[in-house]
Amino acid sequence: MSKVVVVHETGGTEVLKVEDWDIGAPKAGEVKIRQTAIGLNFIDTYQRSGLYPVPRPFVAGNEAAGVVTAVGEGVSELREGDRVAYQGTVGAYAEERIIAANRVVPIPDGVDDETAAAALLKGLTAYYLLFKTWPVAEGETILWHAAAGGTGMIGTQWAKALGATVIATAGGAEKVASAQRFCDHVIDYKAEDFAPRVKALTGGRGVDVVYDGVGKATFDASLDCLRPRGLMVSFGNASGVVAIPDLGVLARKGSLYVTRPTGAHYFAERSALLEGAEALFGAIASGAIKVEISQRFALEEAAKAHSALESRGTTGSVILKP
Repeated sequence: MSKVVVVHETGGTEVLKVEDWDIGAPKAGEVKIRQTAIGLNFIDTYQRSGLYPVPRPFVAGNEAAGVVTAVGEGVSELREGDRVAYQGTVGAYAEERIIAANRVVPIPDGVDDETAAAALLKGLTAYYLLFKTWPVAEGETILWHAAAGGTGMIGTQWAKALGATVIATAGGAEKVASAQRFCDHVIDYKAEDFAPRVKALTGGRGVDVVYDGVGKATFDASLDCLRPRGLMVSFGNASGVVAIPDLGVLARKGSLYVTRPTGAHYFAERSALLEGAEALFGAIASGAIKVEISQRFALEEAAKAHSALESRGTTGSVILKP
């Protein structure tokens, strides 16, 4: 039996409930994993709330690391005892789980399980944003919102390693101080409007690209931060879903571009997943990216962890321990 955290809907309210499930044995093309660390991500809260619909009941979570304990028929790349990690596959809040073998990646020597679980989903998000959605070039200037969060910390460090000038936002003195270690300029959005400051920092030009996982609260002002023909990358909804009722605003503000990417499309092929994971783990091993785990919750405390994340009460990465 495996302890799992299941999302139920009771009287219109989503609840996280700890249960014991019989996981069984892996089928053809699958592996069974004894999980050692589980990553906490905003997408977990979106799925729990119904913003991203998932049929109820379901085991929450999208990212974890652990050890392969059994392999199904036809699996040749993995064997029992291998350390592996995965992201983007629902069902992570569990002591053990079964998953398609082609969705897991090996954890290299020099990267521990907690780091892998804390970084894979967030790090692969940063990878496709910086290398695929808008390939950041040396000398460009970017704006990254929520830079003190898990994805923000990884993304801003990686952008600096690529030679970009990084302007960032964070909320409150503590988070600003945390983000300042990795960014050229950090704006406390609780203390001042960030758009005028960004324009001042760029001599009125604006940034080449905005990376925004906050959503509704920052979208409109972010458009004012872009140079003509710059790109607005909206990759999350922490403050609510973005709507653009008038596309003409993009023309009026400088023939801007807007995209709403998701990792499901960037890593649909295993080759792309392995490429991204290799780049991420390489950057971690080289020291270009330092993954900071600010809090650890027991698996049974998943609801408490969700509350901390949604209330902006976390910095860096947060993990659950089975």
